[in-house]
Amino acid sequence: MKLANLLLERRITLDLKATTKDGAIEELLGLISREGIEIDYARVAASIRERESIEDTSYGYGWAFPHARTDAVGEMFCLIGVSRAGLTEICKDGRRLHVVCLLLTPSMIAKLYLQTLSGLARFARRDGTLDDIFACETPADLIKLVANAGITIDKELLVKDIMRHDVATIGLDDSLREVGRRMFRHRLSALAVVEEGKLLGIINDRDIIKAALPDYRSLIDNLNYSIEIEPFEELLKQQDIVKVSQLYEQEFEVTTPETRIVEVAAMMIFKDVRRVFVVENDKLVGILLRKDIVNMVLR
Repeated sequence: MKLANLLLERRITLDLKATTKDGAIEELLGLISREGIEIDYARVAASIRERESIEDTSYGYGWAFPHARTDAVGEMFCLIGVSRAGLTEICKDGRRLHVVCLLLTPSMIAKLYLQTLSGLARFARRDGTLDDIFACETPADLIKLVANAGITIDKELLVKDIMRHDVATIGLDDSLREVGRRMFRHRLSALAVVEEGKLLGIINDRDIIKAALPDYRSLIDNLNYSIEIEPFEELLKQQDIVKVSQLYEQEFEVTTPETRIVEVAAMMIFKDVRRVFVVENDKLVGILLRKDIVNMVLR
């Protein structure tokens, strides 16, 4: 099914009057009200606020995707509002927010909900999308723009519907100090080791601790094992000298954007892995975390 088939002209406004994201959400809910549809608007608004409190849905590229799964609605609503002047909020990538896409769906609908979000995000990431939207004169023009993008909704949840596109990476010649900086900056326990876009391996917090404790097996076997120097102090002294190439692991799990989520989830359980890298045409294009499968499906 084409993504454009889920959009309705009466649920799109190209001239948002609101100046904030909250105001835009309220304005978009008003589009449903004008259709004469009776829903518990207070309950819906509360569900949206709850989702926003968990994580800001300002996606980037000038887009935000506030959304909620709530039994206060009996069907899926996809509402789009455009502000050419821009709202007060700034997206995660530093761009001003211009497009608010509000998605509401009943609790029992999970697959279509996630795939619609994913499809709209893919549309938002296309080069020149924002300028093309500004050139639209009517909601019908915007729907045609989405249709021409050729984005489809698949029958099953795929890796591309949930994966993260912003993968934190490091190079072979980078120092241990730089590894620490990037892990701290991104609040991560592992980094992908990449050269010219190709995934070579992974370096994680376990690798760093192993570098500080090369004789860790002796420590485990003999609790009275004597340590003459403080290992972590010694590692700190070497953090500008030790390179990623000396520490990284070359064993990792990969998948493709078109792989079914159920297959990857089963593999994660079987092999007890937390992360799987997503590769396409021999290039790293994303990462799928075990916690994301839980969070995206349940939240």
